[in-house]
Amino acid sequence: MALGILTNVAATYAENNLNQTQGSLQSVLQQLSSGSRINSGADDAAGLSVADGLHANEAALTQSAQNATNGVGLLQTADGALSQVTNLLDRAVTLATEASNGGLTTAQATAADTEFQSILTEIGNIGTSTNFNSNAVFSATATDFVVSDGTTSGTTTISATTGALSTTSLGFTAADVLTSQTAAKTTLTGITAAIATVASQRGTIGANINQLNAAANVASSEEVNLSSAESNVRSTNYGQATSDLAKYQVLSQTGISALAQANSVQQEILKLLQ
Repeated sequence: MALGILTNVAATYAENNLNQTQGSLQSVLQQLSSGSRINSGADDAAGLSVADGLHANEAALTQSAQNATNGVGLLQTADGALSQVTNLLDRAVTLATEASNGGLTTAQATAADTEFQSILTEIGNIGTSTNFNSNAVFSATATDFVVSDGTTSGTTTISATTGALSTTSLGFTAADVLTSQTAAKTTLTGITAAIATVASQRGTIGANINQLNAAANVASSEEVNLSSAESNVRSTNYGQATSDLAKYQVLSQTGISALAQANSVQQEILKLLQ
């Protein structure tokens, strides 16, 4: 190979290799300091796409679990209110049974009816005033709760119905329990039917609560699994990274030394001029 000074090929090779080593060393140091193997699309374009997709799924599932939990809260509020309605109806049974018995004075029958009417009023109040997150709880219209992983195929809508709650929905009118024993006996039958209606309503709500709890558990479990999968794609492998760090540090030092040697070779030409 002829001696010359216009182009130092050896130095060019050494410089190119050193630049590559420095780039790799910088990437490894970034991975070690950030904890992430993928810090830009250039690090792993396919891996970044997978990790970001998984992260979107996780976000949807986290919110879905919250959606289901909120639904459970609404239904539990309804169930608690209906429990109080059952207590009121139990008292109404006592009043109607008392009024259906002969021997009450007019004043006593009137007092029983007054309490019975107050029970009907309170049931109506519970139906109209029970709220969850500023929304009326009792309605014949279903409330939809969405559980999704962010994809069309992974989206489920759970429709839960609390049902209407009013004296009318329970089959009551402005009946008096006085007026006569016959009216009291008729009302007693109506109260028994109303208790069965409330029990059925609570059973439907309970089934919906179980369904929403199951959906929330599934969403939370899936979110954990996807989070683990994302971590496997995105996180720095510290064993590999520290090994690469040692390698690139050595290559960096030897590259600098090689570049210095390549630059010094041309100095030998000066000896020919002596």
